[in-house]
Amino acid sequence: MAELTWLDATAQADLVRRGEVSPKELTEAAIARIEAANPRLDAVIRTRFDAARQEADGDLPDGPFRGVPILFKDLGCTVAGEPAAFGVGPMRDVTWPVTSYLAGQFRAAGFVALGRTNVPELGTTVTTEPRSFPPARNPWDTSRSTGGSSGGSAAAVAAGLVAVAHANDGGGSIRIPASECGLVGLKPTRGRVSQGPLVGEAWAGGVADGVVTRTVRDTAAVLDVISGRMPGEPYYAPPLPRPLAQEVGADPGRLRIGVLDRPGVEGYLDDPPCRAAVAGAARLLESLGHHVEESAPAAMFEQEFVHHFTTLIAADAEATFQAFEMLLGRPIGEDEIEPRNAAYRQAGRALSAAAYLQSRTWLSMWSRRMAGWWTDHDLLLTPTLGARPPELGWFTAAGPDQEGLRIVSFIPYTAQFNMTGQPAISLPLHQTPEGLPVGVQLAAAYGQEDILIRVASQLEQAAPWSDHHPPTHA
Repeated sequence: MAELTWLDATAQADLVRRGEVSPKELTEAAIARIEAANPRLDAVIRTRFDAARQEADGDLPDGPFRGVPILFKDLGCTVAGEPAAFGVGPMRDVTWPVTSYLAGQFRAAGFVALGRTNVPELGTTVTTEPRSFPPARNPWDTSRSTGGSSGGSAAAVAAGLVAVAHANDGGGSIRIPASECGLVGLKPTRGRVSQGPLVGEAWAGGVADGVVTRTVRDTAAVLDVISGRMPGEPYYAPPLPRPLAQEVGADPGRLRIGVLDRPGVEGYLDDPPCRAAVAGAARLLESLGHHVEESAPAAMFEQEFVHHFTTLIAADAEATFQAFEMLLGRPIGEDEIEPRNAAYRQAGRALSAAAYLQSRTWLSMWSRRMAGWWTDHDLLLTPTLGARPPELGWFTAAGPDQEGLRIVSFIPYTAQFNMTGQPAISLPLHQTPEGLPVGVQLAAAYGQEDILIRVASQLEQAAPWSDHHPPTHA
């Protein structure tokens, strides 16, 4: 069924509703695509094909995506009785005791999960090259990174294995691989999607769950079905005026858009195609009637930000590894994990409670300085990343001491919105001369995914990207 390969999830669900294709047929077609393409990509690291076939042939929930195949990222979105390694080798065969609310919402929507996608170890870097699993490869050029930490999900969707895959984002991990693989990647507002029942605030509320897709309408409609308010959350995102699916194609009005096309820190990556992507997007937005000007929050590149952000990661990494050790029933040695995460564990153990809370307090005050800019603007336009997809191995090529600097330099624009909790989206509006995807990022005020979906849909109509497929899978 080659004709199904590039249909988005909304179109596939419509075929099922009309009786033109069955969930079993969709599932078998997706399994065949995974079996054919995944050996080149290593996007999918664990399959559940037999269980998926039974579900597709059984009594699926009558949700809006009934019968549509999906892949879960191998970090979060746990399912009771099934393993999820979080990219950590010793956790490879450990099964989880609890189904996450998110996995339950995907299932209630009618999705059929086919397996799990590749991730970097514990999701603490921006490329999917884990020590304990093969590297995920970018379908646009298999010598290059997919981005991370949702790199396996992005490679799978970009290559047409599935139309939608679960992703999550703690410092850009939805938007980074979306940019590198030519996809739509929306990080929702903090509190929009539950992380329960096992997690309250991953990375101090910086982590948000969502999906990577090929179309804005899929991104909107899937967020609608996974953002149900669950009882007992630490906080809830502001309610949206109406379902996001209804914002697709809606007139965004004349928006006030600030443009930032270069990093505000000397020595950070500043690849010309990333600036070109922003320039092209700015011209397009202006042609659509929006007011576009050079402007950005003054607090965007405050030097202390990286220190306080990495403090939270270190504390969370050590707490997470301790939880893994409880599940595993033994300690996890430093020789079993990557040097980056061993360093995070050491820093987390040495961190005092007062120092941790001081970092949270600094970030709270900084977030208020950031938020003030949105009183006079609707959106901020930036490159998603500082550079085009790098060669596999680039981040660690200069040794452990340089890895962190390379990571930070590569993502000058994304982690800020994890800490402010604002929604931000990466859109595939540009390519390098050699045909590699380059995304642009739009960030809205807290709680305003509706504005992002309206303008993203407008851009998609003005500069369609749905027919752009990787050359090896066209």
